[in-house]
Amino acid sequence: MPVTEVVFYSEDDETCPVLEWFSELPEKAQDKCRVKIERLRELGHELRRPEADYLRDDIYELRAKHSGVNYRLLYFFHGRVAAVLAHGVIKERAVPPKDIDKAVERKKKFTKDPQRHTFKG
Repeated sequence: MPVTEVVFYSEDDETCPVLEWFSELPEKAQDKCRVKIERLRELGHELRRPEADYLRDDIYELRAKHSGVNYRLLYFFHGRVAAVLAHGVIKERAVPPKDIDKAVERKKKFTKDPQRHTFKG
């Protein structure tokens, strides 16, 4: 199976929401999220629960947990070869609809202009 390219969504001002969120997490939580990102890279569309799940509107979540806290990286696919990390959230019971909506909006922007909205850090 070919490796899936994993890219980070970038805003118009070239900031990267996922990396900004990620930098605020405890180091052990960052490590757990990195493992999940690597699994997404390895398995792409084949990644399933408990590591990933479909939310709605073509938005998926990578699922990591550390010290009883649920960390979620929201992503979408761009074609068959790329997964785009669009949003990060700490989840209580369910991922809040407003966070999924934010990922949906970022997907729309990315789809219109992938070059502009791919983080180049």
